[in-house]
Amino acid sequence: MSEQPLNPSTAAAPGDDAADTAPAGSTPTGPTAAGSTAADVAAADEAAALRAASFERARRLRMEPRFPGGPAADPAGSHHERRIRSFQPRRSRVTTGQQDALERLWPKWGLDIDGQRVLDLADLFDGLPVVLEIGFGMGEATAQMAADDPGTGILAVDVHTPGQGNLLGLADKADSTNVRVANGDAVILLREMLAPESLDGLRVYFPDPWPKARHHKRRLIQPEFLDLVAPVLRPGAVVHCATDWEPYAEQMLDVLTAHPRFENTAADSGYAPRPAFRPLTRFEGQGLDKGHVVHDLLFARV
Repeated sequence: MSEQPLNPSTAAAPGDDAADTAPAGSTPTGPTAAGSTAADVAAADEAAALRAASFERARRLRMEPRFPGGPAADPAGSHHERRIRSFQPRRSRVTTGQQDALERLWPKWGLDIDGQRVLDLADLFDGLPVVLEIGFGMGEATAQMAADDPGTGILAVDVHTPGQGNLLGLADKADSTNVRVANGDAVILLREMLAPESLDGLRVYFPDPWPKARHHKRRLIQPEFLDLVAPVLRPGAVVHCATDWEPYAEQMLDVLTAHPRFENTAADSGYAPRPAFRPLTRFEGQGLDKGHVVHDLLFARV
């Protein structure tokens, strides 16, 4: 219950000086707690309330999708625990074409990774075998692979809104109906939204290498990640990684080789030649121009 002001008509308590009882409508002259007047306290409370309201408005804006009906800003919300992540969401400028693709095609080909349901991939892809691609950038390579192989569904995961819109637009332009774009954390997708042995492959092309030693814990390809991947892959399904960062390639090879659920398909148990189905991406071309060596790794689930 809130504290009520003293009724000015009430008599002073025994032992009180009647002169200390302020008349109605007067302003107290004595200091309140910490030397502040009642007016100071009220002003401070009002300022704090305004700051809290401003913070809440900003928080809600961050949570709202940039495009109504489009990808959510934080699809899993507070449903999941705080942990180290391998990605950082980026808020880049969305072009008119990307915005148009998001508004038209997200309701049909997009989904949020909210961790609240298990996906029916057979229904989502009309019975096609499905490979999961984690991190597709602007989507050029993904769109080309989808167009070149219409008999395979591609569930493409990323958090970059312009890239999501670009991939949807490219797929629409090529009349490719075998692409679905998933927005959010791939770890939540693997852990909570995919049925056992529901995938026919996994593609991780040029993930962030997190080159600083203190950031290596953020790299995606880790033993714990492969523990999540193995159960959702069918036996024989291939994990295909590619990177132009030599130390990360070595880590990928070590981690995949050590995992009991995966077997290297390369004859020499090392790196594999680039498969014909993986396009040469713009990013890869830039790396090759700088003298980088690109390594492909193909491991089958056993």
